Amino acid sequence: MYLHSLKIGNVELKNNLILAPMAGVTDLPFRIIVEKYEPGLVCTEMVSAKALFYGDEKTKKLLNTNGEKRPISMQIFGSDAETMGFASKYVSEIADIVDINMGCPAPKVVKNGDGSKLLLDLNKVEEIIRTVVKNSKVPVTVKFRKGWDAQNIVACDVAQIAEKSGASAITIHGRTRDEFYTGKADLDIIKKVKEAVKIPVIGNGDVVDEESAKYMFEYTGVDGIMIGRGAMGEPWIFKQIHHYLKTGEKLPQPTPKEKGEIIKEHIKLAIKEKGEVVAINEMRKHIACYTKNMKDASSFRNEINHINDKDELLKRIDEYFL
Repeated sequence: MYLHSLKIGNVELKNNLILAPMAGVTDLPFRIIVEKYEPGLVCTEMVSAKALFYGDEKTKKLLNTNGEKRPISMQIFGSDAETMGFASKYVSEIADIVDINMGCPAPKVVKNGDGSKLLLDLNKVEEIIRTVVKNSKVPVTVKFRKGWDAQNIVACDVAQIAEKSGASAITIHGRTRDEFYTGKADLDIIKKVKEAVKIPVIGNGDVVDEESAKYMFEYTGVDGIMIGRGAMGEPWIFKQIHHYLKTGEKLPQPTPKEKGEIIKEHIKLAIKEKGEVVAINEMRKHIACYTKNMKDASSFRNEINHINDKDELLKRIDEYFL
């Protein structure tokens, strides 16, 4: 009933469970791991429209999709219509969907007027969406928050502007920028947004297991759900939710040995993509998530944080997860 295919513009998703874009997390290696558990769509880390406009090579690398399943959504951020138009044209050559970030709460993003800061200027919101749609060869979606703060709740307005400006779907995170990731996501505002527009609405915030996924669908009536932090350390969450929504039954958690194999594969993919030094350094945050609530996890993480050699790291993972 809740699990079904989802059409975004002319792109048909096999199911309506989507991996959220997360800066520093949803890179190529992580997306390849997640894709094994069959989400309907994955999203890249957000990329700066300005950086693409000025030809920054490091930013272009974030858009590498070698070895990935399709479809893939690529998220761009910025507050300048010209550079957003350029980025839209550039990204739509390689993406199946272009997503506009109007939700990022990070201080370094909002200080430039980007991300969730756009929610304070609805005219700019409209200008950017129209420009991105006009320059894109593929469907455009918009991801945004409930508002900037409790005095500026604009989610329904932004949803209607997005629909009117040619967006094919929207994702709403049920928190204000002020709240960052604290407290509970407001499902009432997600429900109101769903009722305010006819294009598909994807709900985001606090989906961390089978029950919270079902409740998001049940309470808000959304067309799909987007999972972010709930997938960190648990990429198999998509398969678990898929199974639960289909059968009403829960799949068993992966065994420690199975988990160890997934982590080793993740490490190898990261090294292939980024080289040993960078990959091992970046994998530490993922290993911290994979080992959450496991026995002696704190001392294990502390040990891992001092390992810089690939073979030593893989050996230590084998020992811990056996």
